Amino acid sequence: MTQEIAAELAGLVRAGDLLALSGPLGAGKTCFVQGLARGLGVEQVVASPSFVLAKHYPGSPGLLHVDAYRLDSAEDFWELGLQEQLEASVAAVEWAENVQAALPDERVDITLSDAGEETRVIESHGRGARGREIMAAVEQGLSRRLGTDR
Repeated sequence: MTQEIAAELAGLVRAGDLLALSGPLGAGKTCFVQGLARGLGVEQVVASPSFVLAKHYPGSPGLLHVDAYRLDSAEDFWELGLQEQLEASVAAVEWAENVQAALPDERVDITLSDAGEETRVIESHGRGARGREIMAAVEQGLSRRLGTDR
């Protein structure tokens, strides 16, 4: 279900959008990015870029997958030299809490947690006008599916 939710979110994001993913080990951050990639039409296998820190998957828009687990600061994040790819792709940053100060004000914060028995909790919050726009579209889509249009 995590991948399905992310795949649907892919239909609402565009180049320059950033998804800041947080949560403990095993909460489903990489699983979420795999669904996002599928929704964006990425055909390559998506794995956590833990050792290379960032992986770009070409497409229209492309997907930039960043794993900030081993980064300690905003400076470490900017030293990766990803600015151009951040602007031209949808970006998903795992362990976003490690590089919070480097992240743009316009983004969607997504927190994943393991609720046991193969259940995950996904909480999201839109920041800035674009983040709020994405979250409003998510809510509108849920309302339509549940038959509770407002």
